[in-house]
Amino acid sequence: MPVVQDYWNPVLQSLEGHSSGVNAVAFSPDGQLLASASWDNTVRLWDPSTGASRGTLEGHSSSVDAVAFSPDGQLLASASKDKTVRLWDPSTGASRGTLEGHSSSVDAVAFSPDGQLLASASGDKTVRLWDPSTGASRGTLEGHSSVDAVAFSPDGQLLASASWDNSVRLWDPSTGASRGTLEGHSSYVKAVAFSPDGQLLASASNDNTVRLWDPSTGASRGTFEGHSSSVNAVAFSPDGQLLASASLDKTVRLWDPSTGVSRGTFEGHSSSVNAVAFSPDGQLLASASLDNTVRLCDPSTGASRGTLEGHSSPVNAVAFSPDGQLLASASGDKTVRLWDPSTGASRGTLKGHSSYVNAVAFSPDGQLLASASWDKTVRLWDPSTGASRGTLKGHSSYVKAVAFSPDGQLLASASGDKTVRLWDPSTGASRGTLEGHSSSVNAVAFSPDGQVLASASGDKTVRLWDPSTGASRGTLEGHSSSVHAVAFSPDGRPLASASWDNTVRLWDIKTKATIQVLSTQGLIYQLSFSSNGSYLETSQGILELTDLPHCESRSQSISITHSVGLNEPWVRCGTESILWLPPDYRPSCLSVRDNVLVLGHASGRITFIELDPDTIPLGWFLDLNGSKMSNIHVASNSVTDIG
Repeated sequence: MPVVQDYWNPVLQSLEGHSSGVNAVAFSPDGQLLASASWDNTVRLWDPSTGASRGTLEGHSSSVDAVAFSPDGQLLASASKDKTVRLWDPSTGASRGTLEGHSSSVDAVAFSPDGQLLASASGDKTVRLWDPSTGASRGTLEGHSSVDAVAFSPDGQLLASASWDNSVRLWDPSTGASRGTLEGHSSYVKAVAFSPDGQLLASASNDNTVRLWDPSTGASRGTFEGHSSSVNAVAFSPDGQLLASASLDKTVRLWDPSTGVSRGTFEGHSSSVNAVAFSPDGQLLASASLDNTVRLCDPSTGASRGTLEGHSSPVNAVAFSPDGQLLASASGDKTVRLWDPSTGASRGTLKGHSSYVNAVAFSPDGQLLASASWDKTVRLWDPSTGASRGTLKGHSSYVKAVAFSPDGQLLASASGDKTVRLWDPSTGASRGTLEGHSSSVNAVAFSPDGQVLASASGDKTVRLWDPSTGASRGTLEGHSSSVHAVAFSPDGRPLASASWDNTVRLWDIKTKATIQVLSTQGLIYQLSFSSNGSYLETSQGILELTDLPHCESRSQSISITHSVGLNEPWVRCGTESILWLPPDYRPSCLSVRDNVLVLGHASGRITFIELDPDTIPLGWFLDLNGSKMSNIHVASNSVTDIG
């Protein structure tokens, strides 16, 4: 039975820019801005739909612990350890005043629903009320020890304050009169939040729990347990159907406030989560952490996906069988694993190599699987049974790559010994050794008719060979660094090569001239053409080939304008960032088939991410009629991990 993974982080974006921990986040009423408060003494504004920075508000002389927008979105208040509250115009970033009066750090701020009052909570044991339009004091509420949080009820008739004295106090903000004290937490209370209808009040405590209260009577409505450390913040969704809690245990938990049932746990932050906030439409949940980031999640997703035990070391390569029914993965744990890509189920583990497995390749008919290893050998396997079909020995150094000829009659292997060897895969007999490179050979590929073999090397060149005779057919020079991948187009005329110089070059193999130079944003280790030659499948994703010139035309340099690939931490489609990958999901290798991204990880996991074909068809730009999507949004994705 598979080991079920309890959590997959449905993170949409990570907003990076603060130089220290993030203490708080807040959405503007219209959802167009997100404000974050940080230990770096600044407030940052972001566009939550794109993650773009909208400005940095500077002025505080110490850590900024809280932020809040006025109900009309015209003001932003920030609270700081410098004992002040500052007001800002969020549309321009201009200062609108500084509120002074507290004698200790200000830990929280909240606007009344009508925007006529601003409440601030302080370590000086008081809550202060202010007129945000003038900055004038409207009163001081005393009774607590250090106050950590404040919140107005939706109708503005109550103000709740949370304190280090383990209690929550209720106040009449118009008179300053006490309306009761809620007791039950066994440690200090760090946050409070009213439900949208005002019928519930949630409190978060250092006792690792969230408590619900009836603010009209002070009666307890339940205690939510699950966090393994202090709960730092709570927030209700706009419809009141969800309650989010943020904890020192690095997680955000979702709860059904009517029943107390857990609705999921979001992981991904690498340090304490200090704050949470729902967007006004409830479609986004923002969390702020001491790991210096703000994460945006879809609170409706996070459903568990299957995780199967698997590789115990980094995954170096993945390959689909010709019919797409199997996926092979090569790992540093010395094994090759076979998987059913539609379910993630294991189809077997191939053992025999005595060192890292670097590459795998299926024969054209899918009857054989070849694996290349640092143990200097190539092994052949029957992928249907997992049985060994032989070991090919002869290289004097590690084997980096393998490739079958189109008719399956030859197998080429590339090695750190600077040679390419040819083999008869049916018998294991040697068919020759190709020498000429002055450095490690990193990749090999046959032309579609099998008449040419290309090899890529650390010597910055691609060499062409006649595989039937072993004769040299020329050398392609132009890359300024090691070449790690080669592939022929379906018609066999253009040849693509990928180099550590961050380019992919297209060559006319007849003239040996460069046709195009494609700029890439990362190192590419695997490369192949689509069946119609209109795009390249690479270890960084899919690269579209726009306006591919006929062979023998002049060389030109272009940048890739439409692509699906990796630009960590994003999966991108052209210039669009369509899927943010949490740190644990960033791959060491990648393969693409139809609408499935297959990610191989340094942890030994393999992740399948299936994008909704109605929303993000990975092959959308391959349409021969030229129709392309004008908008790209992630509507849904399913994830299966193979660990």
